[in-house]
Amino acid sequence: MYIEVVWPRLAVAVLASLALLAGAVTRAEAATVRQLVEVVDVSGVSVSPDGRLVAFRTEQAVIERNTYDAVWYVQPVDGTAPPRRLADGGEPLRQGGVSLPEMAVWSPDGRWIFYRALLDGRIDVWRAAVDGSRAEPVTRDAANVRAFSLNQDGTVVRYSVGAPREAVVDAEWKEYDRGIHIDRAVPLGDGLFRSGYHEGRLASQRLVDRGGLDYRPLLSDAPDRWKTVDLATRRVAASVSGGAAGATAASEHAAGLAGVSKLSEAPDTGRVAVLLHSDHAARSTRGMELAMLPAAGTAGPVRCDAPACRDASITDILWRPGSDEVVFTVADPEHGGGQAIHRWNVATGRVLPVVAARGDLGGGGRWVPGPCGVASEALVCVAAEADRPPRLERIDLDTGARTVLFEPNAALDRDMAEGTAVQALRWTDARGVAFTGQFFPASGTGEGPAPLFVVYYRCSGFLRGGVGDEWPLATLARQGIAALCINAAPSRTDAVARYEDARHAVESGVDLLSARGDIDRERVGMGGLSLGAGVTMWTAMTSGVLKAASVSSPVAAPGWRLGFSLWEDVHFSRLDRFWQLGAPDETPERWRQLSPSFNLDRFEAPLLMQLSEQEFRYAVEYLAPLIRARRADAYVFAHEPHQKFQPRHKLAVYERNLDWFRYWLQGIEDVDPDKAAQYAHWRSMRPGHHE
Repeated sequence: MYIEVVWPRLAVAVLASLALLAGAVTRAEAATVRQLVEVVDVSGVSVSPDGRLVAFRTEQAVIERNTYDAVWYVQPVDGTAPPRRLADGGEPLRQGGVSLPEMAVWSPDGRWIFYRALLDGRIDVWRAAVDGSRAEPVTRDAANVRAFSLNQDGTVVRYSVGAPREAVVDAEWKEYDRGIHIDRAVPLGDGLFRSGYHEGRLASQRLVDRGGLDYRPLLSDAPDRWKTVDLATRRVAASVSGGAAGATAASEHAAGLAGVSKLSEAPDTGRVAVLLHSDHAARSTRGMELAMLPAAGTAGPVRCDAPACRDASITDILWRPGSDEVVFTVADPEHGGGQAIHRWNVATGRVLPVVAARGDLGGGGRWVPGPCGVASEALVCVAAEADRPPRLERIDLDTGARTVLFEPNAALDRDMAEGTAVQALRWTDARGVAFTGQFFPASGTGEGPAPLFVVYYRCSGFLRGGVGDEWPLATLARQGIAALCINAAPSRTDAVARYEDARHAVESGVDLLSARGDIDRERVGMGGLSLGAGVTMWTAMTSGVLKAASVSSPVAAPGWRLGFSLWEDVHFSRLDRFWQLGAPDETPERWRQLSPSFNLDRFEAPLLMQLSEQEFRYAVEYLAPLIRARRADAYVFAHEPHQKFQPRHKLAVYERNLDWFRYWLQGIEDVDPDKAAQYAHWRSMRPGHHE
């Protein structure tokens, strides 16, 4: 039984006011799922001290070896020569499955870059000569390097380490032999011996509180031990001072200022640009403001009061070398989530635009892009749009002119440029709430409107498959299923209000595309990870719009609360803060409202669950009865955290999601004999099917 929609469908007159954003239509051809897995990402962008060279790192999945290759390069900022390969960057370090950005540190003379690398099972500081002549380890410590910095004249590397690798292995076997004591550090129900990848190896995992519960290997709480290595003699010594590596006069100057989010120091002047969490919400759409701290001992912060500083979400700041200008990046929601860059003259107060993009402009990284590299005349940024994969660009700071420096995904970019139009959308629901997203029209659909797949969360950068990269949007479009990625509405404290905003976004987006004749509203599917999974489940429970669904994360259920109950001071407060959930006997109505465990009869749309081993058990209490009722199918991927990262797993997830929605929305089965059992099981899930 479908639940009746509690708000009226948009009227035709309202739909007529919904429009494509000006200039936002581009060309895109759907990629194969393998191409989407093997996209080359670019990150770690940093410019040499003299502004002539830029260093960066590429990262690419290798399905055959089920791993990633990372490589460091340098290239002239002016683009007069192609990139020069310097060194193997090792296996990318990860947190929650997401690759962590690694920044190169330049030697003062610009002859070397220094970086951390995970090679041969160990994390050391390495350096590579920018002429490409050699790369060599700087440290060979018994423990993995956590952080490092270079002294002012470039002669000494200071670095920190935790517990020795051998001690970690010994601790794992000691627990294995003597039994694992259950305390709140133990993730209840998880595999307890070497169940997840950390620092390049399968490691025993324990929970730590770092502003939220996180998985870490044994002995990760060992304090930092600081050391120095003299680059001339290679002599290692204990550091005489503690504290974080890379502490600067800038951070000390800003230490007394409340709400500092980011800072950038002006070379040689002592001035510091700061990004602050504002106490005045009206100053910024996300409560951020830009300011400048004059030299130490002078007056307080000087704030940027131009509209560009007040009315947009500032994400990054950089000090332009040899100038009075702070370069800052803002999100541009009017263009479907694109970014714009401005420069603020702290002496005159004037703010000038540099460039506006329909996609991302940053230092790379999938979910934490970071700042561009900056020289006196230009920025070097990683650019990516919904239909264009990442590439390195030079952006002139005075004219805004953009020049491609390095295009590692050129073949994919050409393929994408030959197909169907991708559209940045902005529309308004019946309540007057505005939403933005990216729409991939279906190609080759034949007669009649196409089915639609929807993903909800974040639509930034090159859209492989939504947050978590599990639903191949371009490939779905190529196979005749239109795809819509919706940017999440501003978050609300109340979970029901948050999910209702999302439901309105989905239903009004379907109304818009249906009224335009782009899609068949009777064949709509949806998928998501994390918040996107919660929204998908809520929409499946409360709206009749979905005909099939797919999720990759569990959502609120009593077993989830129980599983982390030894962390009641952390986990229980989080459940109350984000979902207003107490114990089931304390807030029974809220649990019945939010949790699938109490709404099993409301799931009419068939549900595919492709979960990580680290999380799947928190879905068992509703997963099992839905499987028994033949309303769900489930797969679990070993050794995976919140976001899956192993290339073979990514490929399998993409392929199965493609098969799932082609089956339920188009009635199409792949003739591959290896998939015969899959389709036999899915046929058994159809209403009225009898074995």
